[in-house]
Amino acid sequence: MAEGAAPPSLKDLTIDNITENVHAINSQTPNLRLKFILERTVVHLHDLARETRLTTDEWMTAILFLTQVGQICSDVRQEFILLSDVLGLSLLVDSIDHPKPKGSTEGTVLGPFHTHEAQHESLGGTISHDPEGEKLLVLCTVKDVDGNPIPGAMIDVWETDSKGFYDVQYADRNGPDGRAVLTSDDKGDFWFKAIVPVPYPIPHDGPVGKLLMHLKRHPYRPSHMHFMFKKDGFDPLITALYLRNDPYESTDAVFGVKNSLLVDIQRVQDPEMANTYGVELGSALMTYDFVLVTDKAAADLRREKAEEAMRKIGFKYRFIDDLPVPDVD
Repeated sequence: MAEGAAPPSLKDLTIDNITENVHAINSQTPNLRLKFILERTVVHLHDLARETRLTTDEWMTAILFLTQVGQICSDVRQEFILLSDVLGLSLLVDSIDHPKPKGSTEGTVLGPFHTHEAQHESLGGTISHDPEGEKLLVLCTVKDVDGNPIPGAMIDVWETDSKGFYDVQYADRNGPDGRAVLTSDDKGDFWFKAIVPVPYPIPHDGPVGKLLMHLKRHPYRPSHMHFMFKKDGFDPLITALYLRNDPYESTDAVFGVKNSLLVDIQRVQDPEMANTYGVELGSALMTYDFVLVTDKAAADLRREKAEEAMRKIGFKYRFIDDLPVPDVD
């Protein structure tokens, strides 16, 4: 709509025409991507109300719930991320925004406990200083889809302590622990000492925990360790490794487990390996070969998947900044 032009006149509002009227008044924005997202949000929200015959009391309960989610958020607790996680939305958005071609490492949820406090650690360093945790050697590689090593990749790693708590969950903590930032060497290798991950409950003393209780769902996550990769020219990867046969492997509270990310805890049985990495024979060992995707490959696949999705729902579309918007004559 031209600047200064009068907004569209609303019709006599009814259950049947309220949606098109909201579209009309919202269509004044020049931001076509915002217009598209908001239009589809309104469509689905209005259809939800109509299909379920939503009551005023039920909608007020939802509003108060979202208010409580916001009120409990802090610098070290992001309840909205937790809500997104337990609804499966976090994994869905990551899968859409960071598509993975065959042979590359799949992504998973970031979770609410990543921080930017982690210190850079030399290869072979210790990231967890929990004396009660079982010592673990983590030995990994990072390569591209053609098997070429990726040197100089920044790897952000974080895990809980042996009791299932992240460092930020302790009020009396003295600094970061159970987390570090490393850099892959010239061969694309990186290694460090940690502790064997354990299962733990997500924070369930707030509104999201109450929601899980009403849904008869448990709050537990299977044993895992988080990894985040960044390297110029490559699509960022947020992922995690999960211990196979964990009791919560198939019922993860935040839907993060994927078969390709399941690993077995091994044992250091080679004296030469023990000596090279400074660990005892019989120590727990976790290995994995991570594979990153180039920015271009990820962008091409993202575009391909977007075009496929638009055709599937019957939208006439075009792209702005590689994001779909309706193509209106």
